[in-house]
Amino acid sequence: MNLRSRPRERIEINLTALIDVVFLLLIFFMVSTTFDRFSELQIQLPEADGEVAESEPRVLELVIDAEGRYYLDREQVLNSELDTLKRALAKRAPAARDQPLVINADARTPHQAVITAMDAARQIGLMQISFVIKEPGEAVQE
Repeated sequence: MNLRSRPRERIEINLTALIDVVFLLLIFFMVSTTFDRFSELQIQLPEADGEVAESEPRVLELVIDAEGRYYLDREQVLNSELDTLKRALAKRAPAARDQPLVINADARTPHQAVITAMDAARQIGLMQISFVIKEPGEAVQE
């Protein structure tokens, strides 16, 4: 047998499957990548000369202890029910719905107690709600 006389077969590589895999990887990385916002909107606030308000709005303070009991302006609310808390809040802020409410909850307070307080405030129209926190390493106030 003569090996030289045999025609050579041409080798072909099918790139279709490889291209499909590359496109799938590209789509995967595009979808799973998070993009950072490198530029923030820079604005300059306008200045105004105005009179300082004579009296600051009275702040309503709601304290929730570790057992989930409510204290509104240092007086204990009768029970922890939503309707009772709503009545107590409405009594303390009858007309001033823009009055700020500060919630001071113990770190061990049940989550439901804080949610109930926020729900009661929302239902009577108090929308300015803030929370008291302490900085790490800050002494605890008694």
